[in-house]
Order: sequence, then C-alpha cells, then structure tokens
Amino acid sequence: MTAVLLAPDKFKGSLTAAQVAAALARGITATAPGAALTSCPIADGGDGTVDAALAAGAEERTARITGPTGEPHESTWALDGDVAVLELASAVGLAALPGGDLAPRTASTRGLGELILAAVGAGARTIVVGLGGSASTDAGAGLLQALGARLLTAGGEPIAPGLAGLEELAQADVAPALAALDGVTLIAANDVANPLLGPEGAAAVYGPQKGLDEDGVRAAEATLSRAAALLDPEGAHARAAGAGAAGGTGFALLLLGATQRSGADVVLELAGFDERLAGAGLVVTGEGKLDEQTLHGKGPAEVARRAVAAGIPVWAVAGAVTLGEEQLEQAGIRRALDLVSRAGGVEDAIARGEELLEAIGREIGQAIEAGHVREMGRPATAAPGDPAGPRPPLP
Repeated sequence: MTAVLLAPDKFKGSLTAAQVAAALARGITATAPGAALTSCPIADGGDGTVDAALAAGAEERTARITGPTGEPHESTWALDGDVAVLELASAVGLAALPGGDLAPRTASTRGLGELILAAVGAGARTIVVGLGGSASTDAGAGLLQALGARLLTAGGEPIAPGLAGLEELAQADVAPALAALDGVTLIAANDVANPLLGPEGAAAVYGPQKGLDEDGVRAAEATLSRAAALLDPEGAHARAAGAGAAGGTGFALLLLGATQRSGADVVLELAGFDERLAGAGLVVTGEGKLDEQTLHGKGPAEVARRAVAAGIPVWAVAGAVTLGEEQLEQAGIRRALDLVSRAGGVEDAIARGEELLEAIGREIGQAIEAGHVREMGRPATAAPGDPAGPRPPLP
C-alpha cells in the first residue's frame, strides 16, 4: 500500500487548496483504491493561510472588523490553543474591497489591528499574521492605530486612513500599541524580502497592483520615507527584509517586535506537515501556476524541499507550468502534470479545474498501481532548490 500525502496550495481565483486536494483524492482512489491518502492543504502566508490552519484542526473564529475602506467586515481567523493565525488578505486585502474597486490612497490596515486585538482577547499568546494580497500602502499605520498607537497630524488630530492620512503624519507614539501586545509573540509570515523603501520597496514594486500610477508611486515613496524617518529614526526596520511586505505592513509589525518568517515554512509547521510526511511514499503538491516565483519561498517549493530531504519523491500539479527541465530537476520534483495542456486553453482549464484534477489523480493512481511513482517521467514542476537545513520553530 502506497501512502500519498496531498499538499497543494490553492489555484488562485479558481480552487481552494482543500478543493484541489479533494479532487486529486477522488481521482487517485478511482484507480488506486488501496492507496492511503492524507490531505494537508497548504499556503504561503497570503490568502488561504487561515484555511490551511483550519484544515489542520484549528478552531474557526470570526470577528467584526473595519474593512479596508472603512465598511464593517466579518473576518475569519484560526485559533489552536494559544496560537492564532490571521490573514491580511481576507481581512483588509484586495479580496475584501467592496466590489473589488481599488482604493490606493484611502485603503487602510486598521481592521488587521482590530483582528489582532480580538485574538489577544481570546487568549492568544502567539499570533501569526499572514501577509499578502494587501489593498493599501499605509505602512501598517491603520494597524498601529487600532492597537492604540498615537499617529497625529501637526494639529494633534489622529491621521486619516490610508496613504492620504499618512501624508499628514507629524507626531508618533507607538508605546500604547506595544503595551497592548505585552507578553504576545508576533510572527510576520510572508514570502517576500522587499525593504520598505527604494526601487524594491513597497510603493515601487507593489503600488501599481493597488492602483497607484507612476506619479502616485513617487508620491507614495516620499510619504513612506517621511513616515519611516519619524517612526524609525535609525532606519533599521525600514531597511529590513520583509518590511515592504503588504504595503509596508511588515514594517509596522517589525516596529512591534515581530519576527519575520517564511509564510510557507510557518504554515507547514502549523499544519503538522513533517509529521504527516513520515511514512509517505509519494508527495503531491502544486499551485495555480508553477513558475519562477514558485522557486522563491512559495508553498510548493517548501513542500518539495522537505520531502526531498526526507528521500520522498515529489510530483506536482498546476494550471500551467513554465519552469524548465533543469529548474525542475534542481527542485527535486519528479513529474509535473498541468491542466492547460489537457484543456482547450486557460479559460477552459479554470472552468473544468476539478474535473481535470480528478483525471490527473487517476493518472497518479495508475502510476501508483504500476509502481512507477519514483520514475522521472517527463520534466516536471519545481520547487526551490533551497538546501535543506534547520528552520526556527514556532514558539
């Protein structure tokens, strides 16, 4: 009997990680009924992070918070003992914008700060904040304000929400926010290494995704620079890797003493991936598109790194694969199976996602029955060639 660990990420805009795993399981069971299947949906700190924690057995919680543009918003988070898992994307990110309408100057992270307070109130002592998919470029100012920080205009009034409000910042006192988190360990989970400022910073790289034009990016960079000079005079946090994550929310979390961790790494720990990996004869991972970004801290990359270190073959599924043979070999993935080549194009692959994944599951099941899971097959998909090594555990 072959034990198969199904550990896919979401197919963004199409299927959740749990739906991907379920479709693959149906297909594998149809052709390899004796296979022992274990489902372990994953994420990398962006949308799907809370879902991954819930799939691993965490308790679902909800809180009514301020949405990215000020509207009341119901947000789901996860609690496992005294560890809370929160997700910026679903709380105050692009996915939470009413009607999907971008609001580059007024979108705020206040609701994420409110969600942190809800977690603290529920007894959480370690709070994992998944960063990704943000709608704002406010350097986490709204989050800080929700936690009690005094961010004031020259006239002594609280600054308005978003980037527009941050332009008026003249006085800052973060001490009340630090006091609100006394005894709490914050972990910023993300897969980017951008600093707050500069050509690789929050405004330059991610501003256009949120609706900032070329002039808007330049103005945002100047605003973030002034705010950083006030909040972080020595510049240590602004220069740190990850400070530019989620429109500078990584910077605000660093001001609060957060530890930066790879989002994929953290989620796999929360999901108990290593324990589930033990005894597996095959790991199947994947995401919507396996490309260069996959090789830089994405979920499938970390899955492959750990599985290869354990001597377990890895196959991958994806909507599309753009990685070359050498990249795939370096990542250690034996085969890559994509949806687009089995469909009439991208739109058809999206529309028939579950059907095509079931068909791929049947192919995997047939390979299991034939004893071919360790064969290389055609060039596959990859995950990063990140060498296996010790990673700091969650507190």
